Amino acid sequence: MCGIAGLAGADAVRHQTTVAAMGLAQHHRGPDGTRHLVSVDGRAVLSMNTLLIVDTAADPGPYRDPASGVVLTFNGEIYNYGQVAAAWGIPLEPGETDAHLVLRAWAKLGPGCLAGLDGMFALAAYDPREGRLFLARDRLGEKPLYWRLDGGRLAFASEVTTLTGYGTAPLVVRPEMLSIETPTGADTPFQGIQLLPPAGLLAFDVATGSLVQRTWWSLEGLEPWQGDYETALARFSTLLADRVPMRAPGSDFALLLSGGLDSSVLAYLMRPQVCVTVRYPGQDRLDESATAAVVARDIGAELVVIEPTVQDFTRSLPEIMRALDYPMGNASTFSEHMAYRAVAERGIRVVVGGLGPDEFLMGYVRHALVLFGPGAVLGAGLDAYRPLASKLTGSTGEPLGPAEAIVKLILRGQDPDGRLRELVADALHRADGDLARGLTLADLATAWRPLVMTSDKLASAFALERRSPYLARDLVEFAYRLPVEHKIADPAAGKRILRDAAKALGLPREVWGSRDKLGFASPVPSWLSGPLEPWATAQISSALDQAPRGLHPLLAGGLKPGGRFDRTRMQALMAAAWFADHTLAAAA
Repeated sequence: MCGIAGLAGADAVRHQTTVAAMGLAQHHRGPDGTRHLVSVDGRAVLSMNTLLIVDTAADPGPYRDPASGVVLTFNGEIYNYGQVAAAWGIPLEPGETDAHLVLRAWAKLGPGCLAGLDGMFALAAYDPREGRLFLARDRLGEKPLYWRLDGGRLAFASEVTTLTGYGTAPLVVRPEMLSIETPTGADTPFQGIQLLPPAGLLAFDVATGSLVQRTWWSLEGLEPWQGDYETALARFSTLLADRVPMRAPGSDFALLLSGGLDSSVLAYLMRPQVCVTVRYPGQDRLDESATAAVVARDIGAELVVIEPTVQDFTRSLPEIMRALDYPMGNASTFSEHMAYRAVAERGIRVVVGGLGPDEFLMGYVRHALVLFGPGAVLGAGLDAYRPLASKLTGSTGEPLGPAEAIVKLILRGQDPDGRLRELVADALHRADGDLARGLTLADLATAWRPLVMTSDKLASAFALERRSPYLARDLVEFAYRLPVEHKIADPAAGKRILRDAAKALGLPREVWGSRDKLGFASPVPSWLSGPLEPWATAQISSALDQAPRGLHPLLAGGLKPGGRFDRTRMQALMAAAWFADHTLAAAA
């Protein structure tokens, strides 16, 4: 988990001090060294915050290829870099890492090298032979990368706040912040600053100031899997056994072990030294720690149990919002923050989590509601989800179409300009009639961004590298290709093929036989309507008095009474904390 920043333009060499300050602004992402490097033609200055994982004795970046003059700053891990180096005939000296492989591959192949890389990354490469700066991001956006164009220069960084420090960026409340709590696509809540999309490639010509963007990888176009279920299960199990352990570092690492299916499979395949779980006393509905204890005991790992309190939440909220840069709609944010803190306190640098199967293998109850209908889901024993299912019960009693059903299930506020509906309709169109694929693409266009971004940002605040093994390219592509019946055959038990793989691996029945998904959920919404109600109201009201008009609907919603699972107040509170922190930063 490193950090990158930089500037490209005709006079970039004159702005070394600016780039150095940008690097220092995100030094927590790489405590092993923050340096910057000027290209041989003086038209690019790149900075890198280095966190050494692969080789703790390696030189910190950025890196320059002497023969071509290509300069690289790199954030992430390339898990297959040894195989790629051998296949492409790229020599690596002792002590050199995946970043050196990317540097030489870029000098040799340019952006064409991206297709061969299996990993998570955000990078910037400047090639003086072409006079172009390239920005690139991994397939699923595990590593963030923001950019802005100003005065003929392009600036970029791993964190939005680094770029707001580079120049003014007025707040802009995007419509999706009212509907699903966070911007979508390339937008951010800061005018002029954009997020490079997952699998995005940007080329900036420093001489002309022109830029071109394209996508270098996509799920669309993959042929559906044609084999039977037994063959698919064998193939999936082989991919799991091969790709997941590849993502275990050579040193000690910690696993976020909720006790659910996804993290438990990782535990048995990766054998971490430490497992971390989160529980809330008195919240039995959210407690999977007993199953986590069974898993940890089976693999011989130490289990660290975190029990966050109401006081922990009030103390942590400013830290969480500072790390996130802006509000993101992720229900497990607080639990993740507390887990990462515990991992960092133990001196561990890598933490692993189970993102991915829910989106690609129909693991959410909302998927079952769209695929089977609310009657089938409630009839399968998931009565706790009746409030969610009720969203699909129209006044006429007629079933909703897939697009309208998906929107109703993910909408948490207003959708005044229909932006959310457009995103969902586009996802279903790109899925070519396969509803399960459409649900996956809809998730990637809406709910995925806050999940993957919070994982990176909260971990990096503690100088941790977050890894998500299920996002291996082959696993993702194979899961996407599977027919819906391979993913979910029972309305109460999604991720069918992963469950059967877990069963074959010998995991306990309480893991693969579980019919409910909890993850690292928290009771924060109920706290905000209970013991923290006066405090939350005061925080939101204070922000409402000073915030721009665009934020008023979001903040005002948090002053209304909410139910046990209503996240409206949490959404408003995070927005209030973000605005307060932004105001203080601007004043400083």
